[in-house]
Amino acid sequence: MEEDQDIMVSLKNLDLEDQAQKDDSESAKESECSDAPPPSLAEVEEITGYSFRNKELLREAFTHGSYKADDCKSYERLEYLGDSVLNHLVAKLHYLSYPDMAPGELTRLRAANVDTEALARAALKYNLHKFLRHQKPLLQRQIQEFMEGIEQYPSHSYGMIDPPKVLADLLESLIGAIFIDTDSSMDSTWEVVERLLQPLITPENLKLHPVAKFNEACQKMGLKPQAKDLWNKTGEIEIYIENELIGRGKYKLKKMIAVNRAADDAYKNLFLFEKKDGGNGG
Repeated sequence: MEEDQDIMVSLKNLDLEDQAQKDDSESAKESECSDAPPPSLAEVEEITGYSFRNKELLREAFTHGSYKADDCKSYERLEYLGDSVLNHLVAKLHYLSYPDMAPGELTRLRAANVDTEALARAALKYNLHKFLRHQKPLLQRQIQEFMEGIEQYPSHSYGMIDPPKVLADLLESLIGAIFIDTDSSMDSTWEVVERLLQPLITPENLKLHPVAKFNEACQKMGLKPQAKDLWNKTGEIEIYIENELIGRGKYKLKKMIAVNRAADDAYKNLFLFEKKDGGNGG
């Protein structure tokens, strides 16, 4: 029977195959979107409080690779630059702000502030996606799903919602464009970036990702969780301790999100399990 093929594995052994290939395949099937032009890019200058000397850079920063209506370059090169600039600026901020923080903690704090979800939230907060020149019809649906996820997780979810990468790319390309337009001034670029990224994640509100938090708790309690991988069939991951279901997560598009949701659910139930088990840790 098909059910007999379901296997129990540790969380570390779950096959978290990257879904990028699947996403690319879906994107290839998209048809052209509406010819309606995006709002004026002059509004972006009002939002950011920065006026571009070279307006072509601003135009390039908001041109997606799918946009074929003119010969303007896509934002990919600016995104590449903006990613590096942003990492440098945030690393510098943390290095100066937390002189006693260990390198590993600095890395984790920086990552939380510049990962795809953090940047996508910032782009959405300022409605930057409305200015994006693209021919990617699925984007609006992805953004709508992300907005619904934000309602459920008002602050950083640490991997339990699916941020559209395009939103993060857009913010990075804007940062790259500002950096070039300011003659590579880190200070001038940071003036804009710091406003866009507020509120920044601090050591006080930095959290572990759900799987790390759950595994850490299990180690302290002497428990050995196992996962049942049902993702290919139902989009679900189930987590068990001593053959007892303790957590379940579902997300059909990306397995890692299903795993994170299952770990989060299991963590919430973990202490109920310990109480029921008499605190013996199995």
